[in-house]
Amino acid sequence: MELKATTLGKHLAQHPYNRVRLLSAGIKVSGERHEYLIPFNQLLAIHCKRGIVWGELEFELPEQKVVRLHGTDWQETQHFYHHLQQRWQAWSEEMAQVSAGVLAAQAEELQQRGERDGWLKRADLKDVRTMIEGCFKAVPLPQQRLEEFPACRDNYRYCLKWLTRGQQMADEHNHLWCQKMLAEHADFFARVETQPLNPAQAEAVVNGEDGVLVLAGAGSGKTSVLVARTGWLLLRKEALPQQILLLAFGRKAAEEMDQRIAERLQVEGVQAKTFHALALHIIQQASKKQPVISRLESDARARQTLLTEAWQQQCQEKKAQAKGWRQWLEDELEWTLEEDNFWQDERLAARLAPRLERWIGLMRSHGGSQVEMIEQAPEEIRDLFQKRIRLMAPLLKAWKGALKDEGAVDFAGLIQQAIALLEKGRFISPWKHILVDEFQDISPQRARLLEALRKQNAHTCLFAVGDDWQAIYRFSGAELSLTTSFSRYFGDSDRRELDTTYRFNRRIGEIANAFIQQNPAQLKKPLNSLRDGDKKSVVLLPQERLEALLDKMSGYVKPDERVLILARYHYLKPEILGRAETRWPRLNIDFMTIHASKGKQADYVIVLGLQEGRDGFPAPARESVLEQVLLPQPEDFPDAEERRLLYVALTRARHQVWVLYDGERPSVFVDQLRRLGVPQQRKP
Repeated sequence: MELKATTLGKHLAQHPYNRVRLLSAGIKVSGERHEYLIPFNQLLAIHCKRGIVWGELEFELPEQKVVRLHGTDWQETQHFYHHLQQRWQAWSEEMAQVSAGVLAAQAEELQQRGERDGWLKRADLKDVRTMIEGCFKAVPLPQQRLEEFPACRDNYRYCLKWLTRGQQMADEHNHLWCQKMLAEHADFFARVETQPLNPAQAEAVVNGEDGVLVLAGAGSGKTSVLVARTGWLLLRKEALPQQILLLAFGRKAAEEMDQRIAERLQVEGVQAKTFHALALHIIQQASKKQPVISRLESDARARQTLLTEAWQQQCQEKKAQAKGWRQWLEDELEWTLEEDNFWQDERLAARLAPRLERWIGLMRSHGGSQVEMIEQAPEEIRDLFQKRIRLMAPLLKAWKGALKDEGAVDFAGLIQQAIALLEKGRFISPWKHILVDEFQDISPQRARLLEALRKQNAHTCLFAVGDDWQAIYRFSGAELSLTTSFSRYFGDSDRRELDTTYRFNRRIGEIANAFIQQNPAQLKKPLNSLRDGDKKSVVLLPQERLEALLDKMSGYVKPDERVLILARYHYLKPEILGRAETRWPRLNIDFMTIHASKGKQADYVIVLGLQEGRDGFPAPARESVLEQVLLPQPEDFPDAEERRLLYVALTRARHQVWVLYDGERPSVFVDQLRRLGVPQQRKP
């Protein structure tokens, strides 16, 4: 059957299409130069319109396309339209039955997934979306028409709901499943640690995403969560003991975790490792060789002696090198040097040694060649950076020579070797679950090791516990964005927050939390305390009042309570503490740097040195161009890491914190604390 425009209508309409022919399951619209084939499965609607003289047919297609035919006799147009409508509707009813079967099967599959006993992962949701999109493409009717047919409507809407609101539905499913698990296994969560887990801890433990970041504020029980997570995986038979890997940054932390797991879970085969021990294990298994760790890694004096001697020899033998070093130390570090043979100054060498050690460490951790390091530098400082790298080259050569003479590797080389073996497929990871403690301290090199492990086993879950508010190790290569942008680096993941601290009181929490969150880049999270405290739980006090404060504390602090005195630098330890054992024999006093105090706690904390200047807190930025290039980029917010350092200091205390400041040169932090409501006292 065919409909054509009249001769006059064709002439006046001047339209590319002037005839339409009915096919077995579609229509063909054509003209002198154009034709358009429209299958019924692409036809959304047909409209018949009457103009002043002629008729018009309009065919509505997906993506808002419309094909029109003008200039046809009105009665013939009506006749063709009714005939076409009957054929099209008959075809549609037949296809609706086919579509209904496809949609019913899809809806049943979705229903089963929604009722499944387990966590619905983001990866599962991607599969669901792909499946539904495939289903919609498989039905013979256009998706836009499925609402028209009662046999299709409900199942179509259900599928569409999963497609458009899938994450919300998954969240609802996971919440219900989580509450069910907490109720069914209440005894486990009550007994797995010495104290029952709170709801936030338990919900973090049962989270089933392939990537989970647990933000654990100070004193919120992160180790309990790691132990309980291990026990949960074993209880649910989601992994065998040897398929669980726990990682810590220090040997002592790994040993403590091993001890806790042995005591609480009474299971063998689960072992906590440091990243270096993990790298060593991978190399041993892949190459059947036992790498020797250089004595330089365990002997700070040997490290510094090697580097300073290489530096002195370099300056002694080459005047150009000595000139370059003089420029570096005077211009960048603003050090005052002797006129002649400055490198023979033993005090200068001792002062420079820790920096040489750090710079060599950064170059080794980078893992690339000197050319690659130079290419990484921003153009505006590339020439200067290249000069510094060339000055460091003899020291790096001396370092590598010492390793070769020992037949040993350093820690950076150990991790680099492990990554290379994983990428070559010479070691296949047996671990289904990797649990990492203190994740905020992770460096790009260690992150690459994790990434290489997960690529070896596509079903590996990464469970990371850390606190971006306590990230204080950028100077050693830690990159905070690996935590704050966790999903970007480690794929689809979930974030959980431990919302209760068992250490400090509410007043300390209010001050510390408000202080750290003045930096908007820090992740927002609640951290509630179980005890109230009072307005004097955090106090500002002039630094000359330290002795008077200790005198007063000696009258009420109990012998089993600990007093922790903290400073930005170790050399700021007050001389009076040398007489503390006899002056205040009943006070249990310890002194340490704030960096060293991380992970520690005390009943009372005294923070020293809130002053401006070279030895001030916050410490003034004095980075060499070498650190500017090889360290992670610093944050835009002023004193961001120093702010986190003070947060760490404040949150070591259970009961009370005194912040001692220099009245003549007060730190900028003093005014900020005062504005947060911290009282300022003249005397203890």
